[in-house]
Amino acid sequence: METGEGSAQQTRQVLLFFVFLGGALVSSETWRYSVAEETEIGSFIANVVKDMESGVKDMDSGVKDLAARGARVIFDDFTSPLRLDPQTGNFLINERLDREALCDLTEPCILHFQVLFENPLQFFRAELWVRDINDHTPTFLDRHILLKIPESAAPGSLFPMERAQDFDVGKNGVQNYTISPNPHFHLKLQDSDHGRKYPELVLDQSLDREKEPELSFTLTALDGGSPPRSGTALIHVVVVDVNDNAPQFEMPVYEVQVPENSPLDSLVITVTATDLDAGINGELSYSFSHASRDIRKTFEMHPISGEVHLKALLDFELIQSYTINIQATDGGSLSGKSAILVQVVDVNDNPPEIDMTSLTSPIPENSPPETVVAVFRVQDKDTGNNAKTVCSIQDNLPFLLKPTFKNFYTLVTERPLDREVSTEYNITITVTDLGTPRLKTEHNITVLVSDVNDNTPTFTQNSYTLFVRENSRPAMQIGSVRALDRDFGTNSQVSYSLLPPQDPHFPLASLVSIGSDNGHLFALRSLDYEALRAFEFRVGAADAGSPALSSEALVRVVVVDDNDNSPFVLYPLQNGSAPCTELVPRTAEAGYLVTKVVAVDGDSGQNAWLSYQLLKATEPGLFSVWAHNGEVRTARLLSERDAAKHRLVVLVKDNGEPPMSVTVTLHVLLVDGFSQPYLPLPEVAPDEAQADSLTVYLVIALASVSSLFLFSVLLFVAVWLCRRNRAALVGRCSVPESHFPGHLVDVSGTGTLTQSYQYEVCLTGGSGTNEFRFLKPVIPHLAPQGAETEIEESSTFLNGFGFN
Repeated sequence: METGEGSAQQTRQVLLFFVFLGGALVSSETWRYSVAEETEIGSFIANVVKDMESGVKDMDSGVKDLAARGARVIFDDFTSPLRLDPQTGNFLINERLDREALCDLTEPCILHFQVLFENPLQFFRAELWVRDINDHTPTFLDRHILLKIPESAAPGSLFPMERAQDFDVGKNGVQNYTISPNPHFHLKLQDSDHGRKYPELVLDQSLDREKEPELSFTLTALDGGSPPRSGTALIHVVVVDVNDNAPQFEMPVYEVQVPENSPLDSLVITVTATDLDAGINGELSYSFSHASRDIRKTFEMHPISGEVHLKALLDFELIQSYTINIQATDGGSLSGKSAILVQVVDVNDNPPEIDMTSLTSPIPENSPPETVVAVFRVQDKDTGNNAKTVCSIQDNLPFLLKPTFKNFYTLVTERPLDREVSTEYNITITVTDLGTPRLKTEHNITVLVSDVNDNTPTFTQNSYTLFVRENSRPAMQIGSVRALDRDFGTNSQVSYSLLPPQDPHFPLASLVSIGSDNGHLFALRSLDYEALRAFEFRVGAADAGSPALSSEALVRVVVVDDNDNSPFVLYPLQNGSAPCTELVPRTAEAGYLVTKVVAVDGDSGQNAWLSYQLLKATEPGLFSVWAHNGEVRTARLLSERDAAKHRLVVLVKDNGEPPMSVTVTLHVLLVDGFSQPYLPLPEVAPDEAQADSLTVYLVIALASVSSLFLFSVLLFVAVWLCRRNRAALVGRCSVPESHFPGHLVDVSGTGTLTQSYQYEVCLTGGSGTNEFRFLKPVIPHLAPQGAETEIEESSTFLNGFGFN
């Protein structure tokens, strides 16, 4: 305990020492600095070296001395708005200053601080004056000010207004007030005890609630900043009413006519008065003024609505008119007066009467104009104008009313009628008298229109297209036609028939039939797309009227193809004769074109799209068939191990539903020492080139089938004769020894041989090795350029028949 007390006492002694010492070392001069609020952080304020007392020789030595002495800034409120840069001796803004937050409305705004030098210890007193900037807008606490002023207020009356609030001070505070221009008020400024201004409204001229019950204008507060800021408030003045207006009726005299047969409590008239005042001053009550006994006995008046009703029946023969004085009184005892003149009117109480003499219904639609439909008479039991009548029918009817003798009228046709437009007419005969009020009588008659055969049957379409699948069963309905007749009854009964074809040899009657009563079309036999793809005929429709009317329409029948034809192989021929043998040299590389299967299909569309597939092979994997063009190519290199003879079965299938197919058998003979040298195969065409349309192959095949057939017959006979002569001369073939030139084999981009040769293969009957030799080519090697195509076609044809 004693040790702690000793330390505290020593501390107090040190502090007192520094206080006394500081008092001796504090400069008597006070530095003053000024800065505008919201100045950016880091902004320069002043240089402490320049503000120090004499003893500083130059700036550089002063700055070095400043750093050595440990100078720093201490504010009284322990904040740090400024900082001292020891390297330069500059006072810099350390935080953004807000004058309103630091000093509120106090002016000037001064922050006290000291500059402390530690070695040797020295203090300098300083002040930071924070200048105000115009960063606040004047604001009214209530943006909408409501004033209630009685309309009796005298001009010159004052109405104090709340002042606007502005956190800025000095000239940046509120300096002036203005109001928007108006004829009733101007603004006057007053000074408060604190030196601030507040506005007052001064009434310039009297208010009139009946002319302008409310008015609004804008109060604006302006400060003195640069640029100035302003704030607004909307002043809404409500004028309070006083009873300064008497009630006024709409008319000084009301005139009304009342029929003598009006029932009790009938409304005679409703009068209305207005009072420009409001509230109780504008509430009105109605009453009779100085009314006689007869008036009070006959009429009564509702005090709130102003309605006048009958209390007793009127009699024109006794009293023809009444004059009623009335008044309206407001809540302030002011009243207005008027009068009601009631004229009693003699009434027309007998309506006209209609007596129908004759009526013709129905009438034919082809009746001529002026045909009499009805005759009637009109009479009225009243007299004078009340007995005079006017007779009429509806507008837009094909009928007219014609007056005849005295009060008789005839109803006649104005124009020809059309039953298809309207089958009947409901006619209202209206008779109105000329009395007051006018009375009318209505009489309804119905005139029927009978039909005449004047409309031709009309087909729903000018032409019909029917699609029929081939091989459909006989007597199947393939479609229907329909004709409409706007007539009625038997005139609208339509019968259908087939019209004779333009070609008398066309067997229409054996192909289709039609239902005479319903227009259904039937196929009498199965149709074949390959024999008849489409045909046209005309059908007629006749009604049962007299005379009969008829019309016709065109019907086109399109036969839709069915997959009922199998593919037909054009090459190689499958006619049961000696099989066709294709020779392939063992030196052939993969992709070598062996032959090509050509087939066609009698169907059309996708039913005729053909695909090829290798169904069977002596040695699977050695040969392949291209699916889209039927080309048979080697799938790999040939070897000595491969058998010499191969049998290939190719499946040709169409794309119909269900698909149909056919098979073709190929014989391939692998040849050793085939003298034609191998030329490099061209690069395989891109996939898109292999995917040419099958339609192109069909067109090429069909175009060449006719020429192939003609050449096959001629060449077959010639070769057969040649072989028979050779067989008679020699027992077996003798083949001269020769070598073929090295350029006789060529494969084009389409995989067909560009140069063709005819070879004769002789197999000795007793030889076990089945030796064969090649004769020289029939066509010379060097052919003219223009004859190349003919040589290719001839060679292809010979190879197709097995003459290798």
